[in-house]
Amino acid sequence: MNEKSHGGRRIHLNPAGAGRMPAAVREVLTEWTRFEDRYGPYELDERLEDVLHREIHERLAALLGAPAGDTFVTAGAAQAFAAVLSRLPLGPRDRLWTTPYESAANLGAVFALRARTGCRVEVVPLRPDGDLDLEWMARHIGDDVALVCVPHVPSGCGVVHPVEDIGRLLAPYRCLYAVDASYAVGQLPVDAARIGCHLLTGDGWRFLRGPYAAGFACVAPRLREALAPCGGVPLVPPHGAAAAALNEALALHTAATARPDLAPGLRAAVQSTAGTELIAPGRLQSGIVTFRHPDVPAALVRRRLADRGVVVWKTVAEEVPLYLPKRGVVTAVRASVHHDNSARDIELFADALQDAVSGPVPLPVPARPPLTAAPAAAAIPRARPAGRRHLALVPDGPPATRIRPGA
Repeated sequence: MNEKSHGGRRIHLNPAGAGRMPAAVREVLTEWTRFEDRYGPYELDERLEDVLHREIHERLAALLGAPAGDTFVTAGAAQAFAAVLSRLPLGPRDRLWTTPYESAANLGAVFALRARTGCRVEVVPLRPDGDLDLEWMARHIGDDVALVCVPHVPSGCGVVHPVEDIGRLLAPYRCLYAVDASYAVGQLPVDAARIGCHLLTGDGWRFLRGPYAAGFACVAPRLREALAPCGGVPLVPPHGAAAAALNEALALHTAATARPDLAPGLRAAVQSTAGTELIAPGRLQSGIVTFRHPDVPAALVRRRLADRGVVVWKTVAEEVPLYLPKRGVVTAVRASVHHDNSARDIELFADALQDAVSGPVPLPVPARPPLTAAPAAAAIPRARPAGRRHLALVPDGPPATRIRPGA
């Protein structure tokens, strides 16, 4: 099958990476970008005052089950998470819990917090089926746990974590609870009040199909109080035109007609393809399906699918460094579905995938031997000036403790 076999229409199975922006959203982004180019940012802010200070927050509140006063428009989930952690007043006696499914970007913020405060980082272990071990959490929770970070849906696979159950487990304790909803919001119901989290972050350009570099955060009053002595909530809003386009995407998403769940068909298409292996831990799966093939590299599968008019994503182990590398995953293919897909899209994907993995695999190009360098001329020793020495830069303080496994 090639792209001509379905009329040249591309099948977009990558809303988890970058949602297909609706025409109305693109028009808003273009219109206000041109307006700013002609009249400047101050005039743009005045024209968009109601949109940026009222309307978008009302739409975020309705989508996320949070008061409008708790919502912030940001440049993206990872930036918001890092900004909040950069001001959290933790100390060496505090423990921070993360999970094996945490993204590399969020782990960077966690390690920076550990380096700044000396807090201990522990990884919540997994059950044999790949779900987070909530029984372990119940046994080990205490008031020395200051922060718990959980992705609602990880970027590298489609498992859905029981964020509401975790919120109820943590509620009696002093810890702050942060949930990354980047790969959940827009494809699954997300309710910050039911989750019970103090920080909920998300991206607007994935399943919500807004513009790139526009996202959101919900910051509960308790977290805002904790950040107040350190200067408050340090979130930087996106460009005004991008925020206006996100506002339009939120309006269209609210009005979108729900489609039948296509994820089981997507998984079935992968499982029915000879040799493919699903990467699907956990008991509950979302509309994200990750897989690999033992003989055909993920990059080649992605390119061949693109040649056949199907857009997917190649993911690498470093995106989820505490989970994928330990399972022997180096690269994989990630496909995802949204309400604008159809059952016919899944059928065409299944045919294209069969073709993509059945073609010949090019042999790897052997490495070229290094050129033989000419022998270097003997160095002429030079006397060093008296009293001159090399300066070694030694980091202050004790070395950072290693990350602790929860098991």
